[in-house]
Amino acid sequence: MSGTKRNGKKGRAWVYIVSVSIVTFVLASLLTMNSQMILNGLQSAYLAFVLLIAVILVGILFDIVGVAVAAGNDIALNAKAACRIDGATEALNLLRNADRVANICCDVAGDICGTVSGGIGAAIVFSLPWGQDPQTSVLTTAVMTGIVAAITVGGKSISKAFAINESDEILFFVGRIIHFLSAFVHGKNPKRQEKNSNPKPCKKRK
Repeated sequence: MSGTKRNGKKGRAWVYIVSVSIVTFVLASLLTMNSQMILNGLQSAYLAFVLLIAVILVGILFDIVGVAVAAGNDIALNAKAACRIDGATEALNLLRNADRVANICCDVAGDICGTVSGGIGAAIVFSLPWGQDPQTSVLTTAVMTGIVAAITVGGKSISKAFAINESDEILFFVGRIIHFLSAFVHGKNPKRQEKNSNPKPCKKRK
């Protein structure tokens, strides 16, 4: 029996790995194509740089969630879930699947944003007048790569301390977003649902 369970777990693990790899490939390809199409429509290098910063920030935000779910504690979230506070159950589900959530946020989303930001940076370089000059293109590409790497690594380094110290609040905030989106997708009014949920009264601890 134990051998069968182990084989079943290994099988599910491989299915998850293959699925995540395929999804990452598809999303990275689509997002890179879409970003290149957007860049082709932008006439200003400044707007392209804003798009680059936005992609990097998205990667940093996902990294914050990934670190928070790895460092989170279920004590505070269990208390909120017991009081039927919207978003607490969703936050607990994130915490119970911390390994996969961290993998998706830090690895999948992080690598996709890194790939897309690299492509955008290269497109910005070639859109500059001196970026097409063989004598200056190498230096311009190196500078752009350094800028992207510095902003990405620096932003993630700063955000990690915040994610660890405020992990419970970050997870609860993400849980509330998931709760709102779930209610919206199912055609429910989140405010009306919260009003009619009849939350269980919770006593404050002395």
